[in-house]
Amino acid sequence: MSEVTEILKKYSKNIDNEIENSLSAISPEELYNASNHLFNSGGKKLRPALTILACDAVGGVFEQSFKTAAAIELIHTFSLIHDDIMDQDDIRRGNPAVHTLWGEPMAILAGDILFSKAFELVLETSVDSNSYKKLSDALAVVADACVKICEGQAEDMSFEGKFDVTEEQYMDMIYKKTGALIAAATKSGAIIGGASDEVILAMEEYGKLIGLAFQIQDDYLDVISDEESLGKPVGSDIVGGKMTLMVVKTLADAPDEDCERLISLLKENNPNHVGDVINLFNKYDSINYAHNVAQGNVNKAKQLLEILDDSEAKRALMLIADFVLERQS
Repeated sequence: MSEVTEILKKYSKNIDNEIENSLSAISPEELYNASNHLFNSGGKKLRPALTILACDAVGGVFEQSFKTAAAIELIHTFSLIHDDIMDQDDIRRGNPAVHTLWGEPMAILAGDILFSKAFELVLETSVDSNSYKKLSDALAVVADACVKICEGQAEDMSFEGKFDVTEEQYMDMIYKKTGALIAAATKSGAIIGGASDEVILAMEEYGKLIGLAFQIQDDYLDVISDEESLGKPVGSDIVGGKMTLMVVKTLADAPDEDCERLISLLKENNPNHVGDVINLFNKYDSINYAHNVAQGNVNKAKQLLEILDDSEAKRALMLIADFVLERQS
């Protein structure tokens, strides 16, 4: 864990500098402050680090990936601002969400400007004589990820109150909502690094798999962690009636009586029923199942890295894959 933290910190300053340079000319000041707010609240910067490491691991000049890496972080932050508005979440990273400080209209504009600045940053990337091809391919990857994020968010919203969601539908939703941007991070890094098509596809799949594992681990931690480690009440997904892999698995395996009970408990949005829902999850081994699915994805992701030559960057990508499941928040 500490080694991965150091890896992420290694590139954090470069990413911060690119973001600050990109946002510095924003006016009026209120819009600048709203746009910059979440960058002052921390964050692991996992996605941009993956872009840089992917570029390095395929033999590229990793400094050439800084702007695309920063663009990935801008897209991620844009999605967080808009998610908080849609979900009416008032806290993000332990601080007030953007819309609680500046209101929803300004928060929407802040998200929009981060979205726009991301594409501007990719186009500012300076690479070699094949720059046009690399930049156009990287830009297409970032744009596609943005489309998928919106689709995933819409699918997640459509799942509310629906209890006939299949595992395949759920996995497609979390891929779009969470995995697509992580896949875009590793794929765009490989493109900027000049990798072959075969390696680019492997790096994209690596990102997709750890992205899926990342979201499933979030669901898993929500029921097995403690409030201090998690930074929010345990079972908040249950209280919110959210569709998770554990809900999908339980509803698929349980007889009608327990299915009806689980649905009833989830609909009540009552914190006092968290323990009852967790008991149902345990009855059908859904918690262990979710963990095993996430672990399987991480194992497959690490196998894909065998296509790369040995390097410190490859080792870092291996460690990050494990970190996805070892983290506690």
